[in-house]
Amino acid sequence: MAVLVTGGAGYIGSHIVLSLLEKGEDVVIIDNLSRGHKKAVKGGILYVGDLADKTFIRKVFAENDIESVIHLAAYSQVEESSEQPIKYYINNVKTTINLLEAMKDYGVKSLVFSSTAAVYGQTNEVPIRETAVTNPVNPYGESKLVVERMLKWASVSNDINYISLRYFNAAGAHDSGEIGEDHEVESHLIPIILMAAMGQREKVVIYGEDYDTEDGTCIRDYVHVMDLSKAHILALNRLRNTGKSGIYNLGSGKGYSVKQIVKTVERVTGINVPVESGGRRAGDAAVLIASSEKAKKELNWQPEHESIERIIRDAWRWHSNNAKGYNDKYIYLI
Repeated sequence: MAVLVTGGAGYIGSHIVLSLLEKGEDVVIIDNLSRGHKKAVKGGILYVGDLADKTFIRKVFAENDIESVIHLAAYSQVEESSEQPIKYYINNVKTTINLLEAMKDYGVKSLVFSSTAAVYGQTNEVPIRETAVTNPVNPYGESKLVVERMLKWASVSNDINYISLRYFNAAGAHDSGEIGEDHEVESHLIPIILMAAMGQREKVVIYGEDYDTEDGTCIRDYVHVMDLSKAHILALNRLRNTGKSGIYNLGSGKGYSVKQIVKTVERVTGINVPVESGGRRAGDAAVLIASSEKAKKELNWQPEHESIERIIRDAWRWHSNNAKGYNDKYIYLI
């Protein structure tokens, strides 16, 4: 029996696939490769296709003995979602409906869902617990919240049990250095700073230095991609063993400002990073830090790569050894 990983050629998905393979799981991957990379898939059976195609999905289920699903396939660019909200609802919500229909028809009862801290929107709760009010401030976060609500009712009516994992800021790379982060349009802070350190970007723009924080810049919670991978497998095993649905935050529980991240990159790489001050971006909260106590208690999740130095060092090893990423559709953004 196999685990189906949708979006398994993407950044987080490829790490989960490799972790599953290392544990001896049979893995089937669906990815349309619009934002993922074939070279990031280190094993399993890869089907290149889109969840928008119901016939394609049924082919995958018909040809494989799927026991459970880890669902990561989604668009995740916040700014793009604000510019093209319908695109995000179609890709993130409608395709999940197609997946759930196939699961129902083929008797697959377990789903681990890749959600996001963006479902909370702006909140004054520090750290943020799963009981915090969900009030997304962009279509990306809203699309993920819609799916979470849909999963709740699918669990009631179709007996599909689920665990939704709300990530904070994923970062780092695989311990082996074989796979890492490579987005065609990069929007994540740590790789952006690393690209500036490598001379692939002219500078790093700090959006807002007047927040109510110690150095005036936003504070975020960073979690290593390997620890995220571990959480998905623990969530999958909880569903297998108990069938209990739930929602869990995944973060380090520690916050680092933009300026602290820049300084840590400089310390790890030994390179001075050019920075420029910019105005605040709409929707950016001052502080976003996770409480992951529920995941630690119920999933027995214990992050092993918590230090920000470790996260950045692993990311730096990947980026410095793979200057053009997977070198299949890479572009520089200066």
